[in-house]
Amino acid sequence: MAAAKIEKLQPAVAALDQISENEKSGFVSLVSRYLSGEADQIEWSKIQTPTDKVVVPYDSLAPPLEDLEATKKLLNKLAVLKLNGGLGTTMGCTGPKSVIEVRNGFTFLDLIVIQIESLNKKYGCNVPLLLMNSFNTHDDTLKIVEKYANSNIEIHTFNQSQYPRLVVEDFLPLPSKGQTGKDGWYPPGHGDVFPALKNSGKLDALLSQGKEYVFVANSDNLGAIVDIKILNHLVNNQNEYCMEVTPKTLADVKGGTLISYEGRVQLLEIAQVPDAHVNEFKSIEKFKIFNTNNLWVNLKAIKRLVEADALKMEIIPNPKEVDGVKVLQLETAAGAAIRFFNNAIGINVPRSRFLPVKATSDLLLVQSDLYKLVDGFVVRNTARKIPANPSIELGPEFKKVADSLSRFKSVPSIVDLDSLKVSGDVWFGAGITLKGNVAIAAKSGVKLQIPDGAVLENKVINGPEDLRA
Repeated sequence: MAAAKIEKLQPAVAALDQISENEKSGFVSLVSRYLSGEADQIEWSKIQTPTDKVVVPYDSLAPPLEDLEATKKLLNKLAVLKLNGGLGTTMGCTGPKSVIEVRNGFTFLDLIVIQIESLNKKYGCNVPLLLMNSFNTHDDTLKIVEKYANSNIEIHTFNQSQYPRLVVEDFLPLPSKGQTGKDGWYPPGHGDVFPALKNSGKLDALLSQGKEYVFVANSDNLGAIVDIKILNHLVNNQNEYCMEVTPKTLADVKGGTLISYEGRVQLLEIAQVPDAHVNEFKSIEKFKIFNTNNLWVNLKAIKRLVEADALKMEIIPNPKEVDGVKVLQLETAAGAAIRFFNNAIGINVPRSRFLPVKATSDLLLVQSDLYKLVDGFVVRNTARKIPANPSIELGPEFKKVADSLSRFKSVPSIVDLDSLKVSGDVWFGAGITLKGNVAIAAKSGVKLQIPDGAVLENKVINGPEDLRA
């Protein structure tokens, strides 16, 4: 059955003239693996908790080098790569997510550029920035990058693969059935970063410049900054791959975790967990860490493994619907590649290195007085004594960035906030302070305005009368 499907698929893919031969063969190989059902089943009893040798505590890393020249030499071995394929549609924005304004008028991309600029200036080094776009973000990103033309950074852009969506009914590509627009295609997840680096020619270009490591991170993770201690550790210990992990909180129970399995370190995702063990997986007692998707990878090792076609990461099937047609996207994740690299490790980093902005509630955190901006780095306010960030839940009225921003005359002070829940038609005045646990729920059809200068501490607000209490 699988062989017959592949036999029909191959000529259909060969006829697609919008994509390269590399993309065609990569896609057919992915579909063949999926149809063969080669997924490795995890034997739960064989899972072991990684030791400190496998998941290294950040505090045990050697302090950064004092010597400026040695640091420059070390940083000259590095390139930074940001995964820039995502659109800001879930937050109501058009175009790449990385151009959403985060703070003081700066976008994610502005902050990334400022950070690397200050690094290159401070140490006199040449750390280049690579942006892996998708066909969705490519054109917009090229226009945006022009504004950094006078920067002291080399900025390179390249595209991840473009694969055709598969029609579930007969396993043929959607574009071969007349859906030739963008809806016929998809980017196959960030696991594609390794072949895409090679196919774009960027991998060989970096190696020819003497680069040894690439630091890969999501463009929306404001905590993913270059860390000299981590780079120094990897170079000294010849680790081919390092995943930054951080302690789980109850908000991260679905995040992938690192395990030791049959003598190797590997990523365990919730989708691989047998149903009987899902609650155990979600427990923060047994699985204490999760993947931040900040990855440090040796460039020569990427070249070796991609050329040997050895990176067979777990396939993530992602069902969708396009104009009423059920389709399938097959994707892979970069973190799952850890088990193919030699001497791979995790480093258990502070939570400050994981500050993603996935929703307007995250944006509110980083725009507030909980953080300040220093040289492009978002730095936590030391006045906050509790290590965890407040938990913030904003209702659907706040889902889009523009709507959320319009509902706050100014961002409230939240240094002493534990939790905030907002629902309904709520509007915030200027200079508001929120402390402890605050819940604001406007009744249906009621516009609830929190006045300028209000201080709300451990309050439940359901109407204007509660503000006077």
